[in-house]
Amino acid sequence: MPQASIKAAMSGQPNCGKSTMFNAITGGSARVGNYPGITVDRLEGLYRQNGYDIHLVDLPGTYSLTSYSMEEVVARNVIVDEHPDVVINMIDATALERSLYLAVQFMEIGAPLVLGLNMMDEVKRSGVTIDVKKLSQLLGVPAAACTARIGQGKDELMAEVVRLAKDTKGHWKPIRLSYGPDLDPILERMTRRIEEERFMTNRHDPRWVAIKYLEGDELVINAGRAAGPLSRELETMCLEAEKVTRHNSNTTPDAIIADWRYGFINGLLKQGVVSGGDELRRNFSDNIDRVVTHKLLGPLLMLGVLWLMFYITFTLGAYPQGWIEDGFNSLAELGTAILPEGYIQSLVVSGIIGGVGAVMGFTPLILIMFAMLVFLEDLGYMARVAYMMDKVMRIFGLHGMSVMPLIMSGGIPGGCAVPGVMCARTLRSPRERLATILTAPFMVCGAKTTAYLMLVAAFFPSDPTGAMFLVVLSAWAFVLVVSRLLRWTVVKGESTPFVMEIPPYRLPTFRGVLIHTWERVWQYIKKAGTVILAVSIVMWAVMTFPELPQDKVEAYDAQLQAAEAQVKAENPQATGEDLDRLVSGAKAPITDAQNEAALQYALGGRIGSFLKPVTDLAGFPWQANIALIGAFAAKEVFVSTMATAYSMGEVDPEDAGSLSDRLAADPAWSLPAVLSVFVFMLLYTPCMVTVVAIAKEANWKWALFSVGGSMAFAFVVAVGVYHGARLFV
Repeated sequence: MPQASIKAAMSGQPNCGKSTMFNAITGGSARVGNYPGITVDRLEGLYRQNGYDIHLVDLPGTYSLTSYSMEEVVARNVIVDEHPDVVINMIDATALERSLYLAVQFMEIGAPLVLGLNMMDEVKRSGVTIDVKKLSQLLGVPAAACTARIGQGKDELMAEVVRLAKDTKGHWKPIRLSYGPDLDPILERMTRRIEEERFMTNRHDPRWVAIKYLEGDELVINAGRAAGPLSRELETMCLEAEKVTRHNSNTTPDAIIADWRYGFINGLLKQGVVSGGDELRRNFSDNIDRVVTHKLLGPLLMLGVLWLMFYITFTLGAYPQGWIEDGFNSLAELGTAILPEGYIQSLVVSGIIGGVGAVMGFTPLILIMFAMLVFLEDLGYMARVAYMMDKVMRIFGLHGMSVMPLIMSGGIPGGCAVPGVMCARTLRSPRERLATILTAPFMVCGAKTTAYLMLVAAFFPSDPTGAMFLVVLSAWAFVLVVSRLLRWTVVKGESTPFVMEIPPYRLPTFRGVLIHTWERVWQYIKKAGTVILAVSIVMWAVMTFPELPQDKVEAYDAQLQAAEAQVKAENPQATGEDLDRLVSGAKAPITDAQNEAALQYALGGRIGSFLKPVTDLAGFPWQANIALIGAFAAKEVFVSTMATAYSMGEVDPEDAGSLSDRLAADPAWSLPAVLSVFVFMLLYTPCMVTVVAIAKEANWKWALFSVGGSMAFAFVVAVGVYHGARLFV
């Protein structure tokens, strides 16, 4: 029976014991040759095991796969062009973090990889313990402990080579690492263009080509220039990337790529892979992490940071928020004075200025919150939060890497569920990924933040920081509970090991924070000027038409005239401003009743009233019904719709007060009703754009499940909260 053949390349950094292990494996079968056109020696040998002929080639020692030296070029070309069935990466286990840097690059290429942890005898003598099995699980590649100088571990290493070759059958699967908010978007654009043009894809993985361009790899760039005109476009993107990183981080793309690779390795080693002597040799980031990621101090610090963010937001933001609200009130006064009474005045003042103005009023708060979030992300703190949360996440069927999609979705208010859902693609397990995607919309995104800021200001003016803090904690609690339920039912499966990038701390530049903050705030403003404007006009129309029948209008007019006549009869001495004040006071209840009747008669009111028998179970004021329906388009619409509903028929904008003031004055908003709306807003159907994102990342079945399932769950919880609160209020 003929022997099956496996081609394996042996690689490693200089002085890692690679050649020693090669000689121990191949014995006297090794032969020396040269690589074509160069004088670098090429060693080849044969090893037989369990019916397999393993043809080994010993690559030159190299620190990376970027073409900085002839050795690196040779090693990379053998891997890329000869496409071995398995790559054996020998590692100096006494310098594990540095040695794994090359392994990560092999994983990015997609080569089937086996790790040989050499010098394990020295590791043991130094009092250090390396959990080889855990390292293998976390990286997702087989590993074997070795001591090359005495040939120990060679049989185990080659057994793993055979096993991996049988499992992969020559199939390469590149991993996808994140390189941070500055490079990831540019990297995605480059990868997409390379895929579209099939640019050098016959030889390289598209994303790997993009990374090499960002690293300034001369050989790849020169090959790209020869391959076609797309190279010029990619080089322009590289210049854009360098400009961004120079401005935001005062560094270069290749330095950031190296940082995030080491961050990935650092995050892996923090999972208990290494214990004992060497783990006590800490760098600057490690010293900080002893406090920041401490079992007790870390979570307390995290909660303190979250509370401080809300305190700063409400304290600093109150002043510019008041200025913007005053500005829109003045604009409403101007519109009332200039425009003749009628539909146009109502549309402009109540629909456009009232709706869009209510959303824009919260821009200062959003800006402050975004700025703090961007600072923490660029600092490297958010990665530590993910690391701390891993053990908690596991209990509820999620993954430590789920934290980043959840934070992006609004785990710290100000995010957006769309990039959060897309970010979940970094999770290896389809089940953990799906559970993350389905629960990410529960977080307090920037759109929900606007609504909560309004509601908190209206109903918890004495402690807005504490109220928002509890809202965010509630969001996290619901995510964990629902994830656990999902993982017990519709998305069952085992949890996967946790590995993520933990980048070094880097103090963000003012310019970088400013640019990233402005990008998010500008998206918010654009939404207010486009989607919110359009929906505000639609909502104004559905809350205006059809109008009250003429006979009912005449009946209200008669009541107003009767009220005025009665005031004059009861106060014959009153004149001027005193008489006007008395007449206005008598007419106010009738005017309010007429405005409410008009709203209820309009299409919006009819929809709200139609739903009322059901939503009464949760205590929703009827105005909230139509606002919550409109918010399916975009959650900010809840604010603009409420603003329109509570400004319809407003006579004097100067006396109207803020939307929060008007809500607080409505007796329908009892504390149980407020809490019910709070929780329903948190949990119910994602906005339309998020639903589409879920469909793209999963499929339409899960997207529709997120709509129907979250709606039903939100309503059940809201009913429970409403009736539970009524027992105590």
